[in-house]
Amino acid sequence: METKLWYKQPAGLREWTKALPIGNGRMGAMVFGGINKERIQLNEESCWSGGYRDRHNPAAKGNLEAIRQHLKNGRADEAEILSRYALTAIPDSQRIYQTLGDMHIEFQDMPDNVTDYTRSLSLDDAIARVEFLAGPYRYSREVFASYPADAIIVRLTTDNPNGLSFDARVFRDGFSESSGILCENTVYFNGKNGGDDGISFHTVVQGSAKGGTVETLGEYVIFKNVSEATLFITAATSFRIKNHMEECLNILQKLNKKTYSQLREEHINDYQALESRVTLDISCPPSKLPTDERLANVQQGQPDAGLMALYFRYGRYLLIASSRPGTLPANLQGIWCHQFNPAWDSKYTININAEMNYWPAEICNLPECHKPLLDHIRRMHPHGLKTAETMYSARGFVAHHNTDLWGDTAPQDTWKGSTYWVMGAAWLCLHIWEHYEYSLDDDFLAAHFDLLKDACLFFVDFLIENSAGQLVVSPTISPENTYVLANGKTAAMCEGCAMDSQILTELFLAFEQASRVLKRDDDFAKKVAAMRAKLPPIKVGSNGGIMEWLTEQTEAEPGHRHMSHLFALFPGNGISPEETPQLAEAARKTLAMRLSHGGGHTGWSRAWIINFWARLASGSEAYYHLNALLNHSTHPNLFDDHPPFQIDGNFGATAAIANMLVQSTGDTIRLLKALPDEWPDGAVTGLCAKGGLTLDITWMKGELAKVIVTAKKDYNGRLFYKENVKELKLAAGEIVEFTGLR
Repeated sequence: METKLWYKQPAGLREWTKALPIGNGRMGAMVFGGINKERIQLNEESCWSGGYRDRHNPAAKGNLEAIRQHLKNGRADEAEILSRYALTAIPDSQRIYQTLGDMHIEFQDMPDNVTDYTRSLSLDDAIARVEFLAGPYRYSREVFASYPADAIIVRLTTDNPNGLSFDARVFRDGFSESSGILCENTVYFNGKNGGDDGISFHTVVQGSAKGGTVETLGEYVIFKNVSEATLFITAATSFRIKNHMEECLNILQKLNKKTYSQLREEHINDYQALESRVTLDISCPPSKLPTDERLANVQQGQPDAGLMALYFRYGRYLLIASSRPGTLPANLQGIWCHQFNPAWDSKYTININAEMNYWPAEICNLPECHKPLLDHIRRMHPHGLKTAETMYSARGFVAHHNTDLWGDTAPQDTWKGSTYWVMGAAWLCLHIWEHYEYSLDDDFLAAHFDLLKDACLFFVDFLIENSAGQLVVSPTISPENTYVLANGKTAAMCEGCAMDSQILTELFLAFEQASRVLKRDDDFAKKVAAMRAKLPPIKVGSNGGIMEWLTEQTEAEPGHRHMSHLFALFPGNGISPEETPQLAEAARKTLAMRLSHGGGHTGWSRAWIINFWARLASGSEAYYHLNALLNHSTHPNLFDDHPPFQIDGNFGATAAIANMLVQSTGDTIRLLKALPDEWPDGAVTGLCAKGGLTLDITWMKGELAKVIVTAKKDYNGRLFYKENVKELKLAAGEIVEFTGLR
């Protein structure tokens, strides 16, 4: 199995997408591996541009009906003009995720020419390493972000009898209020983002060494002739704790009570408890090439199944590194951001990107890593209640297409293709039901039941009946697409679209099922079921594809990156070859048409496409698009390239690889549904299926060889492989094994 990313040269100090990421959920870093100067770029999850603001536009409520009337009368352009004035938030933008700064290490007397250089990130132990020879002497570094220690730890060693001499400092160019010596062998900088209610923070680095000397001068920790050196980096912000300097000192005090070996071992044990649950081995000769050369070969047309397996493992690593219990969820860049004004503010874009980040969490056996997103829905909830009442005179919980660390639910931007969309909370709340479907944890469901209910309640008040007697969302858009009006202009706003109905079908069904499980709110569940029956059905258009809008429209951009009208195919469950073959065929045509016009040109969109083909049982297409993702949308450090970097493509493709091998509903499991011919032999262990199951699968010559099913809960369902089926009735804790499936 592939165990690491590795390279024969440093990342240039400004080549951020060649550096290697580490993270503990709260803090992240990019390790560049320089020889004379090491750069470790730092992030802290709550380092955002300012505090919470009530941005609701007081004009929204009074103009909603006029906007709806414009849409009812076919005047979408006028609806959009009025929405720009009345529905746009004031100010129009939420807060921005930002870099925490950098730590630089500058070495003295290090020769320019070194040999035997390697830079690596081990996926076995989540440690970034740098090793090289300078003359006859070996120099080594280890860098890791420890979740148990709540810090980033750097270890430098050499066998040079004269030792190492270097200095280290942490800084944030142009955005620090003060810096200097905090205490013995410890320097700091602090700063503040935003006004009086903004986020303030401290970042500290402390040094210790064996041999030689350590001292602090100015804002530097200075090491002279040391054989071993250890640097502890930590940070804290006012988002979580008022006295963040004291918090940093408390973390350092705990670190100082343990040896480096103890801290390292605790980090590895913590990480491996999550990482080792799943393995994927696609049998192929091991590669002796560094990662960037392998990627370059793929981009020149050479197949590399081993790199695909490494990419899958790396995706799980990235989720562990950027989303741990008690932290904020992974944002558009996970936790890694080197800018003060990153693309799309590196927020939580909830018209697909934030949700895609968590597609691998359950199936890839990382339910703990799902928790930060579920917690964030709770953080959004009180704001979403206010947004519903203030803007729409509605009860319940609503969010638009973006949120930030504060859980802001008011509209973001003034872009007609995304801003005026009210489905964000509805889609996010489906993650509550997904977590329940995999865990069958009734206590969890009871604790989150009010969120599901309030997400439904908003639409009880907000849905209107159209001329066909159907319940539709108005105003709405199909993210982030536009269609051509009769006057030749383009519009995004409409009265109902396919994605709305597909999301609401899933949400209402989830609430109905949750109500039955918990034996609660039966009357409201009946009301929701009656509303679900009046939602517009999925339609097939005259071109044979799934219709995106409720009436046939000419797309302004037929190769659009969003494929929102296929939500029911994935991540939804309303379209499948087994249950709805005609709709599945229409989905195939939809994909073919979108791709023929250049669709899939962004990394996350391509990842979504791989999941679509997996659901459609096309291993060849899924493989083709996975290869295309590596070919066109992957950086040298295997970060997804939107462009620019967005982590959702990494997570979406990780989920897609798992879905190629296992798919499930509450009572069915389908094995190797989209296994490509290019992976004739292989094995996967630890993937999860809905209903509380884990699966270990082996295949040979393209056929299922063995499957081991472990039940965490009582299970009653069916196991499918091609045309073969086994009835499963398992007690909690029971394990069954099938050789083949005949």
